[in-house]
Amino acid sequence: MKKLSILFFVSLLFFSACKLDEDVPQDVITPEPKIVINDFSVFEGNDVQLISVPIDLSWAYEREITMAYELQVHDSIPATPGDDFVLSSGTVTISPSNEIGYIEVEINGDDFLEGNEQFYIQLSNPSRASFARALATVSILNDDDEGGIQIPTEGYTTPTEYPGYTLVWSDEFAGDALNQENWSYEIGTGNNGWGNNELQYYQEDNTSVQGGYLIIEARQESVGGSDYTSSRLVTLNKQSFEYGRIDIRAALPKGKGIWPALWMLGNKFTSIGWPACGEIDIMELVGDTPNRSYGTCHFGPNPGAHQYVGASTLAPNGGNFNDEFHVFSIIWTENSIKWYVNDVQFHSIDQTTVGSSPYPFNDKFFFIFNVAVGGDWPGSPDGSTLFPQHMIVDYVRVFQQ
Repeated sequence: MKKLSILFFVSLLFFSACKLDEDVPQDVITPEPKIVINDFSVFEGNDVQLISVPIDLSWAYEREITMAYELQVHDSIPATPGDDFVLSSGTVTISPSNEIGYIEVEINGDDFLEGNEQFYIQLSNPSRASFARALATVSILNDDDEGGIQIPTEGYTTPTEYPGYTLVWSDEFAGDALNQENWSYEIGTGNNGWGNNELQYYQEDNTSVQGGYLIIEARQESVGGSDYTSSRLVTLNKQSFEYGRIDIRAALPKGKGIWPALWMLGNKFTSIGWPACGEIDIMELVGDTPNRSYGTCHFGPNPGAHQYVGASTLAPNGGNFNDEFHVFSIIWTENSIKWYVNDVQFHSIDQTTVGSSPYPFNDKFFFIFNVAVGGDWPGSPDGSTLFPQHMIVDYVRVFQQ
């Protein structure tokens, strides 16, 4: 009788333990798997494509796992919702006994040049699992290549607002064509090679707007009696300014005989001529020294009494100005101008700089963007010069107090 009681007691304990296991949820007994979403890259292509971005579990789980996801705009080099990808959110389900799930994202391709772009996928609210990594960057890799154009993906940038200033005008070069409410083309060879014995023929065909960038292309081709072509854009009679902070973000061409410039002339050029109207060179570069840019002002009562004052600066960190984007700026006030590259000042003038000459810089000026080939300063291209060459402008912004 005593042995029977002991046997009954042991059987009762075993039954109770089994009953307890059945009542406890299985995901309490088994450790939770970890969820990981890794960075992902896709070539842009020319058409709409649906991509599947994987989400991994550290091991397969016997019950269903869910989580929320949301696509977000990247804070550094953003892809544009609607144009580059479809912004979406939803729920991801990983079926029992599986180690992977997918988020489907729609990518919109195109056939024009632009830099690589990115967006985020953010995961949240997991069930029966926890996150080891919940944020991933998806990179849309540009795979268009027209004329050897390489759009830098890195470089210095400046804000769209400054304390004490108002943004009064800008061109961000959106769309797929030059905004001719802002710009006009100057065509041909000008007077004596635009006054500098330049070798190019300026034409509209060498300008394009692609992916948010203005591109001026210098080519080796015969047009109008010249062996080279390029473009020269002006805002004369459309946009002109007196004083302010001006920022121009650009990547520059290089090579012997290549001469890009971002500059301004006084509106009185058409009435009193140069240099009496004044000239402000925000940036010039001689292509066989692609690591050095120049800032200069020109003045004087007539061409025979022309004077100029300038300075130069080197590209930061031992680089060249074609490697990545840089921001070329002036801060222009009454009777003074200061030149900057990437917010570092390297040159200035004031009323005393011009001496006895008339000071022409207290007046309205218009922009000129061009890439010259040859000329008195850079000399002619030689066998080392590669064509085509490109000046790529991301934006021009004018702020005033």
